[in-house]
Amino acid sequence: MFNFTFSLRDLEFFLLIVVRITCFIHTAPFFGMTNTPVRVKIGLGVLISALVYQTLTPVHPEYSTVLMYAIYVLKEAVTGIIIGYSAAVCVAILNFAGHLVDMEIGLSMVSLFDPVSRDSVTISGTYYQYTVLLMLMISGMYQYVLAAIIETFNLIPVSGAVFNSDKILNAMLTFLRDYLALGFRLCLPVFAAMLLLNAILGILAKVSPQLNMFAVGIQLKILLGLGVLFLTVGMMPGASTAILSEMKKMITLFAEAIT
Repeated sequence: MFNFTFSLRDLEFFLLIVVRITCFIHTAPFFGMTNTPVRVKIGLGVLISALVYQTLTPVHPEYSTVLMYAIYVLKEAVTGIIIGYSAAVCVAILNFAGHLVDMEIGLSMVSLFDPVSRDSVTISGTYYQYTVLLMLMISGMYQYVLAAIIETFNLIPVSGAVFNSDKILNAMLTFLRDYLALGFRLCLPVFAAMLLLNAILGILAKVSPQLNMFAVGIQLKILLGLGVLFLTVGMMPGASTAILSEMKKMITLFAEAIT
């Protein structure tokens, strides 16, 4: 049963839980989309916080001034933001790969307005992003994302976060390394096809100088690039698995960096 009897100290403890979870929801992938109403995010954060509160033993923060309590609130907010950010940055790999693909096939100047992110995005980046988000929903990865922030309360007690700059830096460097590797893995088929096409066009330009290979090459690159994207649809589940594994790894690294 829910315990609705709150003392002032219990309420202070509960508010710290709300701050961490709500900040996490605002930055986490899928949950933190800009088109999601703020009231929905806050309501979901409060609901999850109420459930989490029932499973935790209250550890009342010790403070003597309002400023000290504000520092606790700030620490919980930063903790939630870091954990959510560690999951969100993995989705940024998709936009990176999409930009590389569009540069190769000649669509880098084409941008679309994404009503979700309210920003200009590339065609390939949008394709990769929504495909992986769909995989995230189908595979139940969103449950892991929520379970991760809940589990942090066992790893990082309320008001007990200690930020280790060295570990955070190492986590960021690890992410950047894997970020580039995964991004290039996603666009490698298009890169290989474009390399082969450029070699063929170069040979034809030498054999028949009168042909305008530049004009022909632009159209062929677009057709071949879109064709390769179509043929590599079957690779997306594997790519999604790699990105979701990277997301788990990053959440763990950043959580350990603030214990």
